[in-house]
Amino acid sequence: MYEGKEYYYREIPLLPLRGVLVFPHMVIHLDVGREKSINAIEEAMLEDKKIFLATQKEAQTDDPGEDDIYQIGTIAEIKQILKMPGGTMRVLVEGLNRAEIQGYIFFEPFIKVGIKEFKEYPDRKAPEIEALMRTLIYQFEQYVKMSKKIPPETVVSVVAIEEPGRLADVVASHLSLRVHEKQAILESLDVKKRLEILCEILAKEMEVLELERKINIRVRKQMEKTQKEYYLREQMKAIQKELGEKDERVAEGEELREKIAQAKLPPEIEEKALKEVERLEKMPPMVAEAVVVRNYLDWLLSMPWSQETRDRLDLDVAQKILDEDHYGLTKPKERILEYLAIRKLARKMKGPILCFIGPPGVGKTSLGKSIARALGRKFVRMSLGGIRDEAEIRGHRRTYVGSLPGRIIQGMKQAGTKNPVFLLDEVDKMSSDFRGDPASALLEVLDPEQNHMFSDHYLEVPFDLSKVMFITTANSPYSIPRPLLDRMEVIYISGYTEEEKTRIALDYLVPKQIKEHGLKKKNIGFSEGAIRKIIRQYTREAGVRNLEREIATICRKVAREVVADKNKSVRVTSNSVPTFLGAEKYRYGTAEKENQVGVATGMAWTETGGDTLSVEVALLPGTGKLTMTGHLGDIMKESAQASLSYVRSKAGELGITESDFHEKYDVHLHVPEGAIPKDGPSAGIALATALASAFSKRPVRSDVAMTGEITLRGRVLPVGGIKEKVLAAHRAGITTVILPAENKKDLEEVPANVKKKMDFVLVDHMDQVLEKALVRGMPEAKESLGEVIGPVAEQTLQ
Repeated sequence: MYEGKEYYYREIPLLPLRGVLVFPHMVIHLDVGREKSINAIEEAMLEDKKIFLATQKEAQTDDPGEDDIYQIGTIAEIKQILKMPGGTMRVLVEGLNRAEIQGYIFFEPFIKVGIKEFKEYPDRKAPEIEALMRTLIYQFEQYVKMSKKIPPETVVSVVAIEEPGRLADVVASHLSLRVHEKQAILESLDVKKRLEILCEILAKEMEVLELERKINIRVRKQMEKTQKEYYLREQMKAIQKELGEKDERVAEGEELREKIAQAKLPPEIEEKALKEVERLEKMPPMVAEAVVVRNYLDWLLSMPWSQETRDRLDLDVAQKILDEDHYGLTKPKERILEYLAIRKLARKMKGPILCFIGPPGVGKTSLGKSIARALGRKFVRMSLGGIRDEAEIRGHRRTYVGSLPGRIIQGMKQAGTKNPVFLLDEVDKMSSDFRGDPASALLEVLDPEQNHMFSDHYLEVPFDLSKVMFITTANSPYSIPRPLLDRMEVIYISGYTEEEKTRIALDYLVPKQIKEHGLKKKNIGFSEGAIRKIIRQYTREAGVRNLEREIATICRKVAREVVADKNKSVRVTSNSVPTFLGAEKYRYGTAEKENQVGVATGMAWTETGGDTLSVEVALLPGTGKLTMTGHLGDIMKESAQASLSYVRSKAGELGITESDFHEKYDVHLHVPEGAIPKDGPSAGIALATALASAFSKRPVRSDVAMTGEITLRGRVLPVGGIKEKVLAAHRAGITTVILPAENKKDLEEVPANVKKKMDFVLVDHMDQVLEKALVRGMPEAKESLGEVIGPVAEQTLQ
């Protein structure tokens, strides 16, 4: 049919190719992974290493059929097989001859086909073939020069080929063509037609490459033009400068100078700002340093250097506002009114630094807002909880893009005035690490002698904080560094009594929650008994935060009923509270119900207010060993040892007849709620009372609670937190409290309504404590009974 070609039939394994086409005389690596393909390779290796390579029409087809594979492909010889991880293999093949599929013999376990193989033999070259070969070689040389994707050495090997069919196949294998274009070349059995197709393809590729070259030249010229324009612009700016004309940077500088003049900055600040403007004018507009300078100038100009609000110095109005917002809190309110009075007399008074210390939920933060409202000042709040980076206070230095002032300066910018009320919340919850100590950085902020020249690392100029009224809050003074605490005026806000909580709930919390839940007064009402029941049996706290939550819970449930019936009206009473809040959470009054041997009630101070604790002592036959449990601290353990020594020294007076009783018994001292750490000397007399009761078999009065430190000689020393402890005892249903005599002055802070309901026994020796606390009078007591202060003597304490 074609001159110089021979055909013959053979059966051979088929390897379908995806996205790849192999020409005769082409050597290529193929990655084989499909099971049928691997089986075909193995079958070919068992026979003559010959395999038929045909390309799939769609590369995505995993299991191709007869219609999915091109009819004409290449017979190849397998040169090498390399097995790869994952069950695949890499096969090195060399194309031999073209062939056409005559039929499919079977598809499993591999595809086997019958093919008609075409063998080409070198024949006499016609002049037309010779011309096409020369044209193809010339075009290929030009293509290699222009594309630069094919190594120049390839041209040398191509020029040496004398067979026209082989030349066409080798050139086609080096071109970046689509699969269907390569397939068209493969299917061209006529050598002349094959050479013509390749010459046409190379001509098109050369046109595309020429277009790419022109586009690259155009882009390069555009870049050169941009550089030329930049150079000309710089020349133009120099000419404008000589002529006295303004450019964009000069215009920006003039605008900034105008803003600086309008801002009325202090002289040293204005000088600093003008220097920065000069620096900005000398910089290229888009460099990073210019952005930093612009941000810095924005901060300088936005700070309230001279803006100040006028204080509302009307004491009556201030008193009214403070009473509207908060019930009780007499001391803080008095301090604010004193400040207003002094401001009225002395205009240049420095702002005070107040520190409100008290348990959570007593209104420390909200009191700061009320103070700002009473004074007519702006209010800024900053939480210090968890801060451990000094830069949060002093700011970051201007050494990188994105640096910022500290949160003090940010707060001043937010306030917009130089005399706001600045609340520093949770000052006791700061920490420190390798980035610095923020508590030390606060020393300058909260020192009235230094804060008129506060220096922020970002601003690099002093800012006057002396007119700011700083208020800090904390739960405990012990976590505040001593130098920082020394700079503040501490006002303790203790827990509320039941009466105060009731009034706060009825006058403040209930109206607030009714409004927030979209209810009206006609929809819901709370009786005083309901509020007291919530306080006693559903909350146990010094503040009113949980009380507000429980009230909100009731309002939510009523709101759901109101949605169903708009005319619904609910009256919450003490009897209906459990229907809204469920079973009671706490037992009101934790005092023991009956007198018991070896059990005494002590009083403790915690960060959340006062609390009562039971001290239990059990005697066991043993060798005199003392065991202490209940998560006790070192100080409390030492108090227990001192108490035991005191009881041993008073054995005769306590009626203990056995002289060697301390060697016959093991003493187990336990303070319940072992998961809670307990430490401090306040439980000393309670420990001694419980030990004395256990050894003498005399019960301790269940209605008596006590606090005080004990010495080996039996002296009772004063302790702190009297108000909180007394309020806790009152909540627990205690009627008699034993206190150190030196704490008599602290009873003035106890609310009058609480003092009327309780008896206070002031003692200075342990004998007096035992005489009052143990059920029967102590025989042969050497000390007289301590001073008893009850309702009759109330007038002397107020």
